[in-house]
Amino acid sequence: MIIIGLTGSIGMGKSTVAAQFAALGVPVCSADAIVHALMRKGGAAVAEVGRLFPDVVKDGAVDRKMLGEIVFADKAKLGALEHILHPLVTAQEERFADIETRKGAKMCVLEIPLLYETGAQERCDIVVVASAPFFLQKQRVMKRPNMTEVKFRRIVAAQMPDREKRERADLVVPTGLGKAHSFRIISHLTEGLWNAK
Repeated sequence: MIIIGLTGSIGMGKSTVAAQFAALGVPVCSADAIVHALMRKGGAAVAEVGRLFPDVVKDGAVDRKMLGEIVFADKAKLGALEHILHPLVTAQEERFADIETRKGAKMCVLEIPLLYETGAQERCDIVVVASAPFFLQKQRVMKRPNMTEVKFRRIVAAQMPDREKRERADLVVPTGLGKAHSFRIISHLTEGLWNAK
């Protein structure tokens, strides 16, 4: 099993690239989707998050918008939240890779926004970074609901700079040149890996 780590800063097109891998038949596990599940009603992280941030739990689920406003304004609180979430996310990713291996998959993708920040590259055979120019990144992110300039700047500041991610990557996928362009790059990579097996 070849584990491909897919990362990139907010608004860089990770989700689009992940969908392209999936369209090519590569199983994809999204860290963001895991976090959503952990924080919805009945999720494994709700109780512990509620102990640290009592006001953010409403009707048995974490209000992620409220939580985001708290943690992105305070690095210590963000670190405390990550201390809860990262081990739970890692365990789910490992379970996913395990299941796909047993199913006979030759490769899978772990889509991890904070891949380098959490050291997750150590669990991956190849790291793919989705990247776009800053103006395009900002344009995409500012279209999101409830996004503000201040919030955008805080999120970017909490992530490793795009330049550094690109330097460390095995493959950079530019997402500002159209979906067909990025799809060709992903196709070439997966074809090479399938043939190598």
